[in-house]
Amino acid sequence: MTRRAKAVLVLSGTGFLGVVVCLICPPVWERVIGWYALVRDHGQVEAFLRAWGPVGAPIAFVGIQILQVVFAPIPGEASGFVGGYLFGTLPGFVYSTIGLTTGSAINFTIGRLLGRHYVAKWIPDNYLRRFDVLAKHQGAVLFFIFFVIPGFPKDYLCIFLGLTSLSAKVFILMAGIGRMPGTLMLSLQGAQVFQQDYTTLSLLVGITLAFALPAYFWRERIYQWIDRLNGVNSQIFKR
Repeated sequence: MTRRAKAVLVLSGTGFLGVVVCLICPPVWERVIGWYALVRDHGQVEAFLRAWGPVGAPIAFVGIQILQVVFAPIPGEASGFVGGYLFGTLPGFVYSTIGLTTGSAINFTIGRLLGRHYVAKWIPDNYLRRFDVLAKHQGAVLFFIFFVIPGFPKDYLCIFLGLTSLSAKVFILMAGIGRMPGTLMLSLQGAQVFQQDYTTLSLLVGITLAFALPAYFWRERIYQWIDRLNGVNSQIFKR
């Protein structure tokens, strides 16, 4: 049995066992749903972390950051902001970076173990096709830039990169460093709210929006510009 087949078997068995446990023990399912709701809500995240105390809170926070990467629909902005609010700029930044990098590594490993057949069912087709073309034409440098761009689907990108020949060491450096600017801004904003320094907060939010909004609203133009540089017909990437 190949390594990939073993990985699929183990993951399938684990998933089946999880479903059985949830069906037999309803409280377990309720707990899972509760955790999912928790990481989606700014206020609940804050209350949850405070309940863990000074030692447990950083560990719990790192866990939340890992979850929000592995489960792509969960927004990471709330948890990153709360990290700065509760722990301060530098500790919040460090804890977030550890969690985000670990979560990214998990997604990368999922892509590497499961292979394209299964990943294609996970990543939306328009993203997968674009990643394919960019990987063939540009490689690691361009993907590193995408980790820096606000609003880019980084969680899907991590899974896709597991399909490539990119080494795990290079990927971890790329994901960790690439996420740092956005992570730092969120930690700074959270810390300023805690200190009630709303002047600095407004400045930080303004700087963030000045970069994030144009990148988000013009993301298709950015992608098409990159495609043209690659000599690729951008029409094939239209949704």
